[in-house]
Amino acid sequence: MSSEDLEKYENEAELALYREYRDVVGLFSHVVETERRFYLCNSVDVKVRSDGGEVFFDVTMHDAWVWDIYRPARFAKTVRVVTFKDVNVEELAKSELEMPKGEF
Repeated sequence: MSSEDLEKYENEAELALYREYRDVVGLFSHVVETERRFYLCNSVDVKVRSDGGEVFFDVTMHDAWVWDIYRPARFAKTVRVVTFKDVNVEELAKSELEMPKGEF
């Protein structure tokens, strides 16, 4: 496989992922961003924890969809993330869930 073939494959996979996102975003009420992943979910619980002076976030999400181009199954019943990095949680307004119209 040439580097051009690999790049073409990755571009097609990314476009397919965007299309899937566009199709499912209306099913979810929250967006969660971590250092490593982007999630859509219907409920999220963030707990700030401390151990030995270190502070970290314990994030639990239910009914989630994971933005990951290489993951074969992106829907998950429950996701738990423990991280020392920032976590961004947003509740989506229904108007934000409308995707732009057009050919993709």
